[in-house]
Amino acid sequence: MTDQVTTVSIRDVTPRDGLQAGSPVSVAARAELAVALADAGLAHVEAVSFVSAEAVPSMAGADEVFRLLPGGRTVWWALVPNARGARAALAAGAGSVTVTVSASSAYSEKNVRRTTVEALAGLAEIAGVPGASGAAFDIVVSCAFGSPFDDVRSPAPVIEVVEEALRVIPEARITLADTTGTATPRRIAAVLAELDAKATSDLGLHLHDTRGTALANALWALEQGILRFDTATGGLGGSPFAPGAGGNLATEDLVLMLEDLGVSTGIDLDALLRIAGSLPALTGHAVPGRTALAGPLPTFDSRLPSE
Repeated sequence: MTDQVTTVSIRDVTPRDGLQAGSPVSVAARAELAVALADAGLAHVEAVSFVSAEAVPSMAGADEVFRLLPGGRTVWWALVPNARGARAALAAGAGSVTVTVSASSAYSEKNVRRTTVEALAGLAEIAGVPGASGAAFDIVVSCAFGSPFDDVRSPAPVIEVVEEALRVIPEARITLADTTGTATPRRIAAVLAELDAKATSDLGLHLHDTRGTALANALWALEQGILRFDTATGGLGGSPFAPGAGGNLATEDLVLMLEDLGVSTGIDLDALLRIAGSLPALTGHAVPGRTALAGPLPTFDSRLPSE
């Protein structure tokens, strides 16, 4: 299958997911990071989250960050938890909005202080915000392959969320999120088998690397025709509301693998590695991404004569 794939779409979520659980970073530095990712060739960047500054202090000043982002080919995504966040995002000029709805009601209550049923009702409120009809929506279904609270034991709750989300916002795209790194190819396959064609037409995966499976899951998903992935440079990230959550699949790890397979991403790996190298100074800690530590691959071309 990979020999038939020519391009893959990557949305880098470092300025949002990558920084949300850490100590607050300045508005200017967050905007600078987002712009650097765009300059490295990221066509999609989740730049901010319009959440309560009391609940997530590291995401304060989302409107200020968003107003510092330039126009151009990069699509700037803003995560919103509710109608209030949607109104703020649209007022700041966001045209592409991510909304998280959890398949795990226990996680939902910790993350957005609503049950899954209440969060789905809130999705209808978000869709009804003035100006929302002109925005692009991505519904991110968290805990799609298992929950740290053990309340997602089969694909059933995932499918229920997807179906209701598409009923409320039919034009939305769907991203399945491996919030705590419990996904395996078997689990992803089980969910895909239950989704209808409408949900899978532009399906994305948001993978975390808690158990070291993220890159393997991405390669398997690529073989199944999944061409859209969420990642974070340096492998940063992890929900502050999910016990044991690890960082995201590292953008540079995925780009390196795809490049070696001959799959285009439009992303400058060297520029990405420079950004990854700057993150420890920004965050105050080392990054877990493997390519950020090891560097790019040496040349290995099967067409070259044997040495």
